[in-house]
Amino acid sequence: MAHASDGRSLEFKLPDLGEGLTEAEIVRWLVEVGDVVAVDQPVVEVETAKAMVEVPCPYGGVVTARFGEEGTELPVGAPLVTVAVGEGDAAPDAPVRGAGTGTATGAAEAPAAERKAEGSGNVLVGYGTSEAPARRRRVRADRPTATGASGRANGRVRGAEPVDGPVPVISPLVRRLARQHDLDLRELTGSGPEGLILRADVEYALRAAAAQGGRAAAQEAGTDRASDAASAVSSPAPAASRADGTRVPLKGVRGAVADKLSRSRREIPDATCWVDADATELMRARTVMNASGGPKISLVALLARICTAALARFPELNSTVDTEAREIVRLEQVHLGFAAQTERGLVVPVVRDAHARDAESLTAEFARLTEAARAGRLTPAELTGGTFTLNNYGVFGVDGSTPIINHPEAAMLGVGRIVPKPWVHEGELAVRQVVQLSLTFDHRVCDGGTAGGFLRYVADCVEQPAVLLRTL
Repeated sequence: MAHASDGRSLEFKLPDLGEGLTEAEIVRWLVEVGDVVAVDQPVVEVETAKAMVEVPCPYGGVVTARFGEEGTELPVGAPLVTVAVGEGDAAPDAPVRGAGTGTATGAAEAPAAERKAEGSGNVLVGYGTSEAPARRRRVRADRPTATGASGRANGRVRGAEPVDGPVPVISPLVRRLARQHDLDLRELTGSGPEGLILRADVEYALRAAAAQGGRAAAQEAGTDRASDAASAVSSPAPAASRADGTRVPLKGVRGAVADKLSRSRREIPDATCWVDADATELMRARTVMNASGGPKISLVALLARICTAALARFPELNSTVDTEAREIVRLEQVHLGFAAQTERGLVVPVVRDAHARDAESLTAEFARLTEAARAGRLTPAELTGGTFTLNNYGVFGVDGSTPIINHPEAAMLGVGRIVPKPWVHEGELAVRQVVQLSLTFDHRVCDGGTAGGFLRYVADCVEQPAVLLRTL
């Protein structure tokens, strides 16, 4: 790839990764400054609250700058890299396209209609498509250095003046943090790109305000410890004064799980019912199915098929609650989430249209999503949109659990380990394969009779798989 001396320098910004995500953490840079990159070549791996994502750059050329070190959290729209693009370098067979903030200049050699019809070929939400979304309004302030907050002094960017007009904040998390502490964002000057106010700016301002309050309290009390109190509030306490133990930041997947589970417990009045079931016949049926040739059927696929049949009989549990409208929304499609433990933490991939799949299709989709989860390749779309969750905690060697509902869903079926136990079968004591089934449900969408009916039907299908034939 040749590089013309009169080429352009194009800035590629962190695109909108979809599903309402407003920020991402840089996990690993895939290119160095000076590297030659092709159109749609991944340049950085980022972690959102949902998944790990490799971000491809829509420009081809030489990387002249990178913004942010590994571990840095960037908002959507912040610069990632700049690429020096010579004439014809950005895309050998297509014009250069912008990244979430409009079409890049310099592509005038291609007709407008042709530019509209072509795309970079690698689409993430917000860039790489033929037409970019509207530019977010921002208020320009003096631009900080590429490393972000290194120019911050007393909560402001050096040389920057307070901004008037719309506050340059695009993250709702930042706005919420400021609102919770009655902090006026108009009084801050951000350290982000083009004066963007970041979470670090708000936290810095809050620490400064706390320090000032500490000084005032100390002076009013007539003590001589004002400076000590202020420094203790405004800066992290030394390790010796903190509680013993290793501190792990609550962010990324762990932070997202914490937020969702906390919200579930705050908003959903949940209840749990459970029953023991004899799974001997279900295990025997699976053995027969897998001995007949063809792809092997997994146990979780059979349980999923039972779930969808039960939801068809008890649709109240395939719903969500619109708290603002005070309405229960019953959903037609069953998008079945299932809990998967990975090295990065617990994730819940979603099998789309599980109600329309047979056991073989369910087996294949469970396997595909599980492998993607372990490899960290799940997309945000594959981790959202579930309507009901199947939680097979028996793989951890436990019998029962009272799980927290995956907000905003209304219920979750839990399955414990299947183990030989004494059981009365046909009037005689025998050793049978027994499993404990539990259902945690949102008591707003139904009463115990509905929940019990759902769970009893599931147990009947486990004990007598022929019951399921009625709904096939």
